[in-house]
Order: sequence, then structure tokens, then C-alpha cells
Amino acid sequence: MEIKITKTASPKTMLPENELGFGKYFSDHMFVMDYDTEKGWHDARIVPFGNISLHPASTVLHYGAEIFEGLKAYRRADGGIQLFRPLENIRRMNNSAERMCLPVIDENDALEILTRFVELEKDWVPHSVGTSFYLRPFMFGNDEHLGVHAVSRATFMLIGSPSGSYYKEGINPVKIMIESEDVRTVRGGTGYAKCGGNYAASTRAGERANKKGYSQVLWLDGVERKYIEEVGAMNVMFKIDGEIVTPALTGSILPGITRKSCIEVLKSLGYKVSERLLSVDELMEAVRNGKLEEAWGCGTAAVVSPIGRLMYEDVEYSINGEKIGKTTQKLYDILTGIQWGTEEDKFGWIYKID
Repeated sequence: MEIKITKTASPKTMLPENELGFGKYFSDHMFVMDYDTEKGWHDARIVPFGNISLHPASTVLHYGAEIFEGLKAYRRADGGIQLFRPLENIRRMNNSAERMCLPVIDENDALEILTRFVELEKDWVPHSVGTSFYLRPFMFGNDEHLGVHAVSRATFMLIGSPSGSYYKEGINPVKIMIESEDVRTVRGGTGYAKCGGNYAASTRAGERANKKGYSQVLWLDGVERKYIEEVGAMNVMFKIDGEIVTPALTGSILPGITRKSCIEVLKSLGYKVSERLLSVDELMEAVRNGKLEEAWGCGTAAVVSPIGRLMYEDVEYSINGEKIGKTTQKLYDILTGIQWGTEEDKFGWIYKID
């Protein structure tokens, strides 16, 4: 595809890599592409990073017609750059687009957009262990009239952020609160789509958890308020009496790419992995009788994040002595090793850019 490039006249300087944090700073450029029902996708361009202009009646502002993705570019020890399973992100983005009545993007075009953007911004890919260049593709409807309807005009954009650890705790165990009041999504809704409304709906409970000293909430299902679903920004897994249990994808849970990768790695290591309904009562019983050996969240931003404490109904429980478990550590080491190129990619997940 043809991509017009306009380079910035005022390049920025990246902060020291140990001061990056997550998603706070952005590279010099952004990708923009427009859609309408007559032309399809057109006017693909990379331009200097900056604010965007929207009509006050733009669809996204009134009806939330928006989706996004998240993936990372990693710097290998030899100086090269690579992506981790980018086609999975592209396919999930198109699934989200279909759910939200937004236009899909050809897979090959989307991969070329990612490649060309990272090639241009390669100096923004940090070198330190644990860092990455976080890529945020997103799409929104921008019809300029009111009324709930399928989108006829849309914009696709891509921005990049050199980043460190998602959690200030790093790989150390985090504290999670099981939410029993608010719900995030329901089956038949948008839970499997990566759209902003899902995250907006989680904010109130997240703020309550933060005030109590917890990093995030662990959601229960929206119908029976009984079954474990996912953590606010991650899928979740538990090692119960030697078995790895993760909530089944029933339509209200995001089909995480890191989740999928964890399952494939664990099965290759000989673990029994069950994707099934897991009630909060069963989980709490496993905690009380000592059968809950490990718990962790998994997602693009944090990769693998061990859970050291769980709170449910104002009672706090410690998991594995609030230390990272052997299985969690092994998963983290294998996945990050593949991502940064220090571990053999036996699964064919890496897409090399440079």
C-alpha cells in the first residue's frame, strides 16, 4: 500500500530508559488513515505526532464507536527489532471492528502499517531489559451527524510509546480485589471486543480497589455474579492442586493473546490446562484448603503478573507466601525470552522487522 510520510521538523529526545514508566511518552510520529463507504480505506499517511481535530457531532464522542489494540516492538541483543504475534492482534482488532460496526482492515495492509511505522520510529525502541516500544492501533467512527447508526466514516490511527514496566511493582506480586458489586460485561455484549466502553465501565470499581491499596479488580460474571472472569487489564490463571485453570472464553472475556500464548507454552511443558467456568466459591475454597498454589494475570502490557494477595468480601488471602511461584516465573522467563530474542522461538511467534 502507498503510505505518504511527512517527517517531524522538531524531533523529541527520549528520557532515560529507567524513567519511562508505561504509556507516558510518545514517539515523533503517528499513522493516520481514513475510511468512507464510497472510497474504502484511503489517504494512508505518517505525520508528526500531534493533536487531532473532530467535529462536535462525531460518532465516537456520542456513541462510543471505538476500538483499540496493544502490542509491542522489542529490541533484540543484536540490535534488531521484532514483534510478538502481530497477526493475532490484527485479527482480534478486526473481530472487535465487526462487533462495533466499524470497517475491517486487510491483514496484509495492517501488518505493513505496523512494519513501516516501527521502521520509521526505530530509534524509539529502547534497549534495556524489560523495556519495549508499546504500539497502540485504534479506530473510531467520525460521522458528523447525530443518530445511532452503523458507521459510514472512520479513522484508523497508530501511535507508539517507549515504555518500561506496566506495574510499579514490576514482576513482584500484586494485590487484587475481587469485585462483587459492579459488573464489566455480559455474554452477548462487547466483552470479547477491545473497545473503550469496557474499560470505562471498570473504572469505578478500579478506583475503589486503589483506595484500599489494590492494583486492580478481579471481575465476576455479569449474570450470576458467581464465576471468575478476568482482571481489569489482564486475563487470569490459577494453579490449583497442580492443574492450571483459566476462565473459559464465553463471550464476556477478552480473548487475550498473552493468555493464548501462556496456554500453548504450559501445554508444551506438560501441564494440564483447563479452560472452564471457575466459581469464586471454588476459588476461595482452594485458597482456604491450601490447594491454590499460584495465581497470575497475563496480558500484553505486563506480560505475566503474579498475584500475591486476593481480597473477597473484605477478607484478605495470601497466595504462595506473596512470592512469585515457579510456574509463573517460568512462564515469564519463556515469554519474555522469546519476545526479546534470548529464548528460542519454538512456536513461530516472532515477526522480525530489522
